[in-house]
Amino acid sequence: MVATFVPFCSNFTLKLGRRNRPLILAALCKNQRGANLKCCGVARPQILPSALGEDDGLRVFVLSDLHTDYEENMNWIHSLSSVKYRDDVLLVAGDVAETISNFVSTMASLKDRFERVFFVPGNHDLWCRREGDIYLDSLEKMSKLLDACRALGIDTNPTILNGLGIVPLFSWYHESFDREVDIQDIRIPSLEMVCKDFHACKWPGDLSNEGTSLALFFDAMNEKNHTMIEKIQRTCSQIVTFSHFVPRLELCPEKRMLFYPRLPKIIGSDYLEDRVRSIHGSKETTSACHVFGHTHFCWDLVIDGIRYVQAPLAYPRERKRRMNGGEHWLPFCIYSKGRFAHKLTPCYWSDYYAANPRSPHNTQLAPWVAKFYKRK
Repeated sequence: MVATFVPFCSNFTLKLGRRNRPLILAALCKNQRGANLKCCGVARPQILPSALGEDDGLRVFVLSDLHTDYEENMNWIHSLSSVKYRDDVLLVAGDVAETISNFVSTMASLKDRFERVFFVPGNHDLWCRREGDIYLDSLEKMSKLLDACRALGIDTNPTILNGLGIVPLFSWYHESFDREVDIQDIRIPSLEMVCKDFHACKWPGDLSNEGTSLALFFDAMNEKNHTMIEKIQRTCSQIVTFSHFVPRLELCPEKRMLFYPRLPKIIGSDYLEDRVRSIHGSKETTSACHVFGHTHFCWDLVIDGIRYVQAPLAYPRERKRRMNGGEHWLPFCIYSKGRFAHKLTPCYWSDYYAANPRSPHNTQLAPWVAKFYKRK
């Protein structure tokens, strides 16, 4: 059978023996107060909503990795209140759906519930494997998705709302983003075997998942918004940027903690982080925030003055095991009453790294990872 690495992206699969079952992350970490947190298999406190009280100011919610090709996820979208968010803004950080029909249905439903909806594409949005020969390549599909967004009234460009700058950022990953020591002495499947992007996406010309061509191409798409971004920098004291992919390696657990230790090679972009830093500049933590998605890890951590947040809906199986805290706290309110909201909590891995230094040179496998490869 095929077991899926979770909570990582659905790109990652591994063939196991017939009797093996899908394995899930069972990490024992410590939060800042020293309390033990077991990431699955035990009862855990629900993630609490933040800043959901009624008020007359601008409220901005965030959500990523909707994956509404799953019926349960589409039902969750349709179950959102049609009244509660009617004056609010939603930032969708990619991976809405694999098929364009599900994409349009999802975004139309969200637009019916929120006053404004912003979107950037993720890798699943650009898959062509279930679209037949409708699209020549993933860039043509992206063009159709952006056309659909314009028709629905979905924003994909930077905007100023009530003094808050909102900047969607296009991005893609590159393997050289990963500069930490690799795990040795275990047989780890290749990227091409595990990552479905290599087969489900189609790229024209010299673009490919090898090298930095895709990361550079998508980053260059942001240049067309240069004038508006400069205006946001001049006039807005608070700015939120958002992307699908990961801008910093510190926003992912270390390789020894991961069932697929090569994961960091297919999650992020240095060019994206440079872009984020160029926009936020030297703004303080209370006025600079970047939202991302892709890895399905809840995250809320300040690094070098910028707050990084991930709030994924993720896959139904992940929510059932409450690997991301369940679904009742989503979408997460990142901005309310003229300021960024309180910390998203609990976020198991970012809380762990807030209290423990990162040690990428330590390649000793975490017990749950060692057990996984021993069973394999």
